[in-house]
Amino acid sequence: MTIADIELETPRLLLRPPRLEDFDAWAQFMSAGDYLQYIGGPQPRPVAWRGLMSVIGSWAALGYGFFSVFEKSSGRWIGRLGPWQPDGWPGTEVGWGIVESAGGQGYASEGAAASIDWAFDHLGWSEVIHTIDAGNLASKGVARKLGSRYLRQDRLPEPFHEKEVEVWGQSREEWRARRKAGGAAPA
Repeated sequence: MTIADIELETPRLLLRPPRLEDFDAWAQFMSAGDYLQYIGGPQPRPVAWRGLMSVIGSWAALGYGFFSVFEKSSGRWIGRLGPWQPDGWPGTEVGWGIVESAGGQGYASEGAAASIDWAFDHLGWSEVIHTIDAGNLASKGVARKLGSRYLRQDRLPEPFHEKEVEVWGQSREEWRARRKAGGAAPA
């Protein structure tokens, strides 16, 4: 299987590694919205370009990275989420970011659940974390819905090292036990 063949499907979403054709939607997502205060602030197109190329490069070098998220009913790009662990990161993360117009519909938890399954099953991770700004109540809600709990305070690597983040997460065993019992469900 090649990177281009990787695709996760949930009841309402399609997740696949990002491609160059996703750039306009990616750049728009990174340019404006209240959620940006929690992920480093608005980015001009050239910075968003470097961000997308970073994720595409992560897929090429490591075999994983954020997925582009598509709403199946409309085919529109609605965000990016999935496994992420840049150099110096505080752990093996599954993170999420959904466009405001698609927020509040359970897409982040639905896509993150599929990504967590994939990270544990295909990447062999033993733990998944989520780095969350203390003020980001929506992301804390997604983490709780996934069955994650607050673990500790930590810092991200440069250039975000000045600000502490909350680290939420769970082990592979906790995740699988919850899934088996019918918990940590999408949407």
